[in-house]
Amino acid sequence: MRMKPLRARSRVGAFLTALVCLTLSACGEPAADYREATIVDLHDAMNRDELTSEALVNWYLDRIEAIDGSGPALNSVIELNPDALDIARSLDDEWQVAGPRGPLHGIPVVLKANIDTADRMHTTAGSLALADHIAPADAFLVSRLRDAGAVILGKANLSEWANYRSNMSSSGWSSIGGQTRNPYDTQRNPCGSSSGSAVAVAANLTTVAVGTETDGSIVCPSGINGIVGIKPTLGLVSRNGIVPIAHSQDTAGPMARTVRDAAILLEAMLGTDSEDPASAAFPETPRNYTANLAADGLAGRRIGVLRSYWGAGDHAKVETVFTQAIETVAAAGAEIVDPIKIETPGMWQAESEVLDYEFKADLNRYLEKSQASVGSLAEVIEFNSANADTVMPIFGQELMIAANQKGPLTDEEYLEAAAAAKRISREAIEKTLAKHKLDALIAPTNGPAWMTDHVNGDNFQVGSSSLAAVAGYPNVTVPAGFVSGLPIGVSFMGPANSEKTLIEIAYAFEQASNARKPPEL
Repeated sequence: MRMKPLRARSRVGAFLTALVCLTLSACGEPAADYREATIVDLHDAMNRDELTSEALVNWYLDRIEAIDGSGPALNSVIELNPDALDIARSLDDEWQVAGPRGPLHGIPVVLKANIDTADRMHTTAGSLALADHIAPADAFLVSRLRDAGAVILGKANLSEWANYRSNMSSSGWSSIGGQTRNPYDTQRNPCGSSSGSAVAVAANLTTVAVGTETDGSIVCPSGINGIVGIKPTLGLVSRNGIVPIAHSQDTAGPMARTVRDAAILLEAMLGTDSEDPASAAFPETPRNYTANLAADGLAGRRIGVLRSYWGAGDHAKVETVFTQAIETVAAAGAEIVDPIKIETPGMWQAESEVLDYEFKADLNRYLEKSQASVGSLAEVIEFNSANADTVMPIFGQELMIAANQKGPLTDEEYLEAAAAAKRISREAIEKTLAKHKLDALIAPTNGPAWMTDHVNGDNFQVGSSSLAAVAGYPNVTVPAGFVSGLPIGVSFMGPANSEKTLIEIAYAFEQASNARKPPEL
C-alpha cells in the first residue's frame, strides 16, 4: 500500500502547536477554527486580510493528519498534493496583486482518486494495478477548477474501480487506500463509491470535494455522511479524464456541506469540452446556480412524493424522517402530490447489461489513452489474479470477468439494452412530471449506515438513485435528519437540465430544515 507523501515540515509538531493554542491560548489570540466554514465565509476572511489560502491549507493538512491518519482514522484521503502549499502561496500573491481570479480562489478541493491530475499525484481508482499511474493531462473539470483558483488538496479514497469489481465488495475499500470509515460511527460504512470525498467533507478535512457517480455513487455517500451532493445531467460536467464505468451514466459532481457551496463548485466545473460528445452538446453559457437562492424557494412549487424506491416502507425510522421532510417542504409553501408511483419494468436488467458492455469498452479506451501500465481490462484482471493476496483479500472480481466476456458496442444485445434503459427511465420521469405538473420528485436518499462487513459485503436498505442515474437526469441530495445518530438525506430529482430549479428547491429545504450536524470527532 502506497503511503501518503511526506510533507516538508512535521505535521505532528504543527498539530501539537495548534492544539496548545486551542486549549491554553498559549499563542495569544485563540486559534482559528474553520470547521463548517463555507466558501463565502472563507472569502470574506480573505477579503479582510484575516486569512490566507496558505494558512487554510495548513489548517486542513493538520486536521487530516490528526483525524484522518490517526485518532478516529477515517482514512478518507489517500494522497496529499505535495505542491498544495506552494499553489496556495502563489494564489495568495495573485490575490494581493489582482484580486480573486474566480469563485474558488484559494479554496481547497479534494478529488476522488479516479479523476486525472497532471501533477505529482497519482490517478489510481484505488487499484494497486494503477499504483504508479500519473495521468498525462488534467481532467477537463480539473483544468476548470484550477482556472477558478482552486487548490487541489489531495485525492480521496473510494470503492475500488468505483465499485465495479465484485457484488461482495465493501463500499469505501480499495487495495491502495484500505477501508474508509463513517465519521458518525467509525464501525459503519460510508457508502460509495465516492466514499472518501464524502467523509472528507463531512469531517471538515476540506472545504468541498468532487465525486463521481454511475448509479448512487455521489448521492448515497453524501446522504449517509450528512452532506449535500449533486449528480448533474449527463454531459453537463465533462467526463474527459475520469476513470470510467459507463459513458451512458458516468458523471462527476460536487459534494459540500451546504447547497450554496455545492452550487459554486458545480458552476466552476462546467464548460464545453470538444473531446466529450455529451459535454459538447451543452452551449458555453453562464449558469448562475446561486443567483436566486432564497429561503422561500419552495413557495408555489409542486413536489411529487416518490413512493416506489428501493426499500420503500421497509424501514420505519427512515419513513419517519421522510415524513418530516415532506411536512417541511409543505410548510415552506410547496404543494405536495402524494403518492407518486413509477413503474420501470426491465430498467435494472437493461442497466446491468449496459454497464457490463460499456465498462469493458470505456476502460480499455481510458487505459490506452492514459498510457497506464495495464493496457486493458483483461490485463487488470490478470494483475488482480497474480496479486490476489493484496488486491483481493476480502472480495473478488466477478463483475470484471463478466464484463470482459462481452463483445463490442456494436452487438445487438448492447444496442437493445442501451435503448431500453434510456427509454424506460426517461419516459417514466418525463411522463410523471408532465401528468402531475411537478417541478421535482422527492424520495429518501439512503437508509442509516450499515456496519462495515468484510465477510458479507454491503447491506443497502434504502435507495432512490437508479431512476435519475439511468436516465442521465439530475439528482440533488440534502441532509434531512437522523436515525439513531446516523444521517439520512432526501433527494430532489427532475428532468434533464433542471439543476437550477433543483438547487433552488434544495436550498430552501436546507434553510427550513437546518438538518446538517457535523460528526463529533
